[in-house]
Amino acid sequence: MRVNHQIRSATLRVIDNSGEQLGVLTKQEALKAAEEAGLDLVEVSPTADPPVARIVDWGKFNYQRMKQLQKTKRNTKVQELKQMRYGLKIGSHDLEVKNGKVCSFLKDGHKVRITVVYRGRELAHRELGYKLLDRVIETIGIEVVKEHEPQFAGKQLSVVVRSSNAKVKDA
Repeated sequence: MRVNHQIRSATLRVIDNSGEQLGVLTKQEALKAAEEAGLDLVEVSPTADPPVARIVDWGKFNYQRMKQLQKTKRNTKVQELKQMRYGLKIGSHDLEVKNGKVCSFLKDGHKVRITVVYRGRELAHRELGYKLLDRVIETIGIEVVKEHEPQFAGKQLSVVVRSSNAKVKDA
């Protein structure tokens, strides 16, 4: 944001401290009006035609703007993509432990990529990986939504899931 003499435009649409429009003024007239009020001239919309400037206390205006930015930053939730890898020969207890972790990720609102890793001759039995994925999704205990159908890439079969009650955000 440009303040006072940093403003480049020759004409400005000026708004005074109370929020009333003073109209389109030259830069010198606007600076004089701000000086008479004992405040600063701040360019709030440089892309408008003509650019919009406000007569405000710059310190107070900047402080309020920074606080608003901090508040919006604090309220945004970052959704991470977690990953859990399974082998085809996984034991029942290991499966329960991994499912518990997946469940906690989903409860925290994260998306989870569930990956089944094939080793050696296991590639000859791809259907076992699909069955394992179905079993994992069924035993998680939370209602999940598949982002896409399971995809086979290289020696891995993967699917991304999210909790059905999680809010969907468009990226």
